[in-house]
Amino acid sequence: MSKRIVLAYSGGLDTSVAVRWLIEELDAEVVAVAVDVGQGPGESWDAVRDRALAAGAVDAVVIDARVEMAEQYCVPAIRANGLYEGKYPLVSALSRPVIVRHLVDQARHFGAGSVAHGCTGKGNDQVRFEVGVRCLAPDLEVLAPARVWGLSREECVELAGKWEIPISVTKERLYSIDENLWGKAIECGAIEDPWADAPEDAYTLTRVSTNDAITTTIGFEAGVPVTLDGRKLAIAELIAEVGRLAGSTGFGRLDIVENRRVGIKSREIYECPGALAILKAHSDLEDLTLERDLHHEKARLEPRWAELVYDGMWFSPLKAAIDAFIDESQANVTGEVRLRFEPPGVCRVEGRRSDVSLYDYGLATYDAADTFRHEDSEGFVAIWGLGVATWAARQGNVE
Repeated sequence: MSKRIVLAYSGGLDTSVAVRWLIEELDAEVVAVAVDVGQGPGESWDAVRDRALAAGAVDAVVIDARVEMAEQYCVPAIRANGLYEGKYPLVSALSRPVIVRHLVDQARHFGAGSVAHGCTGKGNDQVRFEVGVRCLAPDLEVLAPARVWGLSREECVELAGKWEIPISVTKERLYSIDENLWGKAIECGAIEDPWADAPEDAYTLTRVSTNDAITTTIGFEAGVPVTLDGRKLAIAELIAEVGRLAGSTGFGRLDIVENRRVGIKSREIYECPGALAILKAHSDLEDLTLERDLHHEKARLEPRWAELVYDGMWFSPLKAAIDAFIDESQANVTGEVRLRFEPPGVCRVEGRRSDVSLYDYGLATYDAADTFRHEDSEGFVAIWGLGVATWAARQGNVE
């Protein structure tokens, strides 16, 4: 009896070749599972399914997980101000646990003892897929054909042609693209030279299509964006609409060198207009509504949360514990933030307001409306500095 394997299938070059490779090398029955996380494949999902079947899969399943991705993965990233190394909004990292969960579910459904992915040995996604599967289903075998076959992308293109697998990648345009509703990651080809300017044809979401500035207001409830210019929208719709507005002015491009989990520095290109704009608005609203110590402690935990997600630890106990802290911190992050997008590629906060704002005009102003008791500061400052004043007098060798 042939071995049955459920493959995380993107419809791209590597996973299409992986379908046939698993059949040829392992005499396996392959079930291709494509998970729609908002990537907009540029073709119908029927075409993606047909490609998997053309490669030899015994079945091909397409799962619509866009709402799940938005509500259960993007929302926590917003509330955590999730930016890996302070820059990257975790585009691919957020989608992998979504795919893993459905990969495991389909393995159970089809009675498969193995799952597979199309990741290479250099990337982060192998870690995210495999650690995620081990958290949810440690009994399943995990296979990684691209770590075994030793093929270049050019050789994969040749194999796809030999096996008559219809693909859109050519030897001349070898970008590897991963896209979902939170943004788009682009690598390979000319991008691999960190000195070279990224080719303009790599960008699709952030091409300037207007010369006018655009102003929009995002409304939040308990840290979750819920309205755009007063219109209540589902989170997936709101992300898409903010992304469209921001992208039309050229905002949302990242060109960075990041540290992969496997120890490699990698030049990466991202387009994340909606994600970066929403994160900017959310962070700004926290400035207005979070108490000082809570705000500072959350800021210390945010990089750790982003590292855990980047490193494939979505299902880990430490992330769950930090999530609990973040959830508690968001109770009063409610209000509106007004963003202004200006071509080419500028986004700035124009204003913010909240019914639970901790900004007190009477305390902050220096005009006649000042309600601050200035005389109280003398004792406060004296006590605050008492320790170092004592040290300076006894041990500080002050001249």
